[in-house]
Amino acid sequence: MTIHYIIQGAFVCIGLLALLASLFNWNWFFTAQNTRFIVANAGRKQARLFYAVIGTLMIATGIFFFLSVRGLI
Repeated sequence: MTIHYIIQGAFVCIGLLALLASLFNWNWFFTAQNTRFIVANAGRKQARLFYAVIGTLMIATGIFFFLSVRGLI
């Protein structure tokens, strides 16, 4: 059961990182090798929107699975 909480925590932390990076326009995040593909193809503004949506979805997924494991949903 502990592994569920670790995975849920990872989803929330990574989602929070992506959301904060998109909100504060962190240069180090958008110049990283993994994000350059999206920035180059879509532009920085659309990349920020994309990562805001992905971050929000990851946080929501982590919360949903937390509630699901606890039996509240």
